[in-house]
Amino acid sequence: MSIWKKPISVEALNAHSANTAVSHLGIEITEIGDDFVCGRVPVDERTRQPFGLLHGGVSVVLAETLGSLGAYYSSPEGHTAVGLDINANHLRSARSGWVTAKASAVHIGRTTQVWQIDMSNEAGELTCVSRITMAVLAPR
Repeated sequence: MSIWKKPISVEALNAHSANTAVSHLGIEITEIGDDFVCGRVPVDERTRQPFGLLHGGVSVVLAETLGSLGAYYSSPEGHTAVGLDINANHLRSARSGWVTAKASAVHIGRTTQVWQIDMSNEAGELTCVSRITMAVLAPR
């Protein structure tokens, strides 16, 4: 059973992110399932820190992007979702290629949601795990 309460598609999500920090960093939404959203970020000159590794903050941007999209599209029509808290544990570095992520809902409540975002390198090794708490805002 799908959790989505608003029309959702990969194309619409990518178009919605045009001309934002998301598109500037090269983040792409790649897949939507009944209860998850996937995306990826390139490890390149836009996203590396000075030591040649994927910047930890970019992993957090990827996590917040996917968790926020998931929360928004699983909220009732007219409602919005904004981040309250996010954390990230960086487990392994990435120097090149793509880091992919899958955001899955842990809790979908009336006023809050919690999303788990797991990120992996091209070898399938976990690079970062993140959790975001979202506030669901009713229309005013």
